[in-house]
Amino acid sequence: MTPQFQNKEYFSALSIAGSDPSGGAGVQMDLKTFSMTGVWGMAVITALTAQNAAKVTGSWPIEPKIVKTQIQTVFEDMTPGAVKTGMLANSRIIKAVDKALPTTIPLVVDPVMVSTSGYRLLDEDAVRDIRETLTPRAHLITPNIPEAEILAKMTISCEEEMLIAGKNIIDLGAQQVIIKGGHGTGNEAIDLLIRKNDVSRFTHARLPYEVHGSGCAFSAAITGYIAQGFDDAHACEKAKELISNGIKHAISGTSGFKMIQPLYR
Repeated sequence: MTPQFQNKEYFSALSIAGSDPSGGAGVQMDLKTFSMTGVWGMAVITALTAQNAAKVTGSWPIEPKIVKTQIQTVFEDMTPGAVKTGMLANSRIIKAVDKALPTTIPLVVDPVMVSTSGYRLLDEDAVRDIRETLTPRAHLITPNIPEAEILAKMTISCEEEMLIAGKNIIDLGAQQVIIKGGHGTGNEAIDLLIRKNDVSRFTHARLPYEVHGSGCAFSAAITGYIAQGFDDAHACEKAKELISNGIKHAISGTSGFKMIQPLYR
């Protein structure tokens, strides 16, 4: 489907996620990343937060009816080529998003559960709804290793277990899953794109620091490339390259904690 905008054809993508006032994650990072992939970025806010690269000090979910109205109003004027979800805050918002989104648009689910700094972003009921409501309709789901452990209900300590967890998540209904290896060990960060009948492996050198916003940027980059019509493996490969470069050139504030910089070329 080619999105329409003011009678001209544009590639576009929509992020449904929380706001990060530092610009290092959330919809702010998604919009920056969409721009770098070459698509018109749109954003629906699910929660306001107080955070920076070092910590989250508060989170305030948006009323689900407001989230639903944002989505419906966007779709009245412009149809995105792909949609991604990030931080969804609670079960009521997850259900509102599920009802408002058409099933014909590729959905990339970034199952954001805990911030990089360790702040819990979803309660147990919301985690259940990610598994039972959004995962079955996901074109692609992008968990890191801790998130994949929660979704697959198992421990992951090696690449073989990443593959098993991916198969378990596909059994929940997702068309495919890419498990990000940034929380793994070794000199290489390994991501596995797992589908029912094949697996693609993406590797890059592991850098010796954590980066705020890398998960948001990665899922947004995949979404942007899918919105342009790239096949899924190519979209993941291009996203991995963009995000690896952004991690390599990460910036930091006075806290010393780093934030990904996908705008770097």
